[in-house]
Amino acid sequence: MVDTAMTGTGSSGTAPSHTALSGKATTRQGDSRATSERGVATLRYWAAAREAAGTAEEETRATTLGRALSEAVAARGEAGERLAVVLRRSSFLVDGTPVGKRDPETVQIHSGAVVEVLPPFAGG
Repeated sequence: MVDTAMTGTGSSGTAPSHTALSGKATTRQGDSRATSERGVATLRYWAAAREAAGTAEEETRATTLGRALSEAVAARGEAGERLAVVLRRSSFLVDGTPVGKRDPETVQIHSGAVVEVLPPFAGG
């Protein structure tokens, strides 16, 4: 887990506390809930998040937001640190619903869901 005092908060007051933000991914042995075999969800990156991710969107089979973000960072190897920095400051919407201050590890995502990754925007 990341110490939220060190990560700051997103533009909507979010303070994600998952391993993705440390730039290091971990796996939990025996966590059958971590990855879904039934379908995919979409991570959609905006502005600085898009630049850091190197893509506008990607698919995930993760069933929690925290796991999806951890996998996205890990998939980029050493370059994932840049994405992790942006994620620490970002807000998230799952199917249009703000995640807010909830722990991303507890936010369920389902097959077909769209996760919007919203970094802070200037002037806003």
